[in-house]
Amino acid sequence: MYEARHNRPLTRAAFMGRLARHAAAAFGLMILSLGIGMAGYEHFENLEWRDAFLNAAMLLGGMGPVNAPVTPAGKLFAGCYALYAGLVFLIVAALLLAPAIHRILHHFHWEGKDR
Repeated sequence: MYEARHNRPLTRAAFMGRLARHAAAAFGLMILSLGIGMAGYEHFENLEWRDAFLNAAMLLGGMGPVNAPVTPAGKLFAGCYALYAGLVFLIVAALLLAPAIHRILHHFHWEGKDR
């Protein structure tokens, strides 16, 4: 996926393209996760879509739910979704930071002849 240490570092335009692809993947994961959370809160807690959006968005952002679940199924969903949202938060951070970290490290370890 990334260039090896014997390859030249990417041009600025190619690097920006890589950043854009990673950001698009992170955005897609967030939208999918938000949809899962909204559907779960609507189904298990009978929340209106605005309240379901708020709860799912707050969990994905690391803040916590606004409405406490009241049904047993809703409590199970909220717990599982909270664990999932924590993992998504870490994955999105990694997706956004990985290209920049790789580029910095690649400049240090590049075995090019014309440094």
